[in-house]
Amino acid sequence: MEFKQIQELIKTVKQSSISELTIEEGEFKITIKQEFASTAVAMPAMPVQAIAAPVAMPVAPAAIAAPVAASAPAATAASAPAAESASGNTITIKSPMIGTFYRSPSPEKGPFVNVGDDIKAGQVLCIIEAMKLFNEIESEYSGKIVKVLIDDSSPVEYDQPLFLVEPA
Repeated sequence: MEFKQIQELIKTVKQSSISELTIEEGEFKITIKQEFASTAVAMPAMPVQAIAAPVAMPVAPAAIAAPVAASAPAATAASAPAAESASGNTITIKSPMIGTFYRSPSPEKGPFVNVGDDIKAGQVLCIIEAMKLFNEIESEYSGKIVKVLIDDSSPVEYDQPLFLVEPA
């Protein structure tokens, strides 16, 4: 990610009601936080020399080609954080970033997972598009999909619940 892109991210966060934005590209990670009465702060987790080269992506979601996995960044997004629900028998898989939620790799293909499907740790559950980058979200847990909490092509916020999973 180039310095100019980081500056644009900071401006965008300042102009929005977003309190925190985290983006990961390969070994490079940046978190931009803002308080309502203060300025945004950028905190890179890795030195600038570790920045991965940007990957060109299609302009519109409708133009996504069938081999999305091949055109996605080599290092996909880390598995979504999860928390046990109050009942203790399901796990909530949450969004690791802000963006647009997609249940399938392309409009012509079926969803990655449906309610009732058995999943394994490392299995792709969905895609979140952030800044024209399509990030595959993988499960950290094995189990069964109990509920999909977000509609396809909907915007999601950081830490927003996406799926309820009954652990295996």
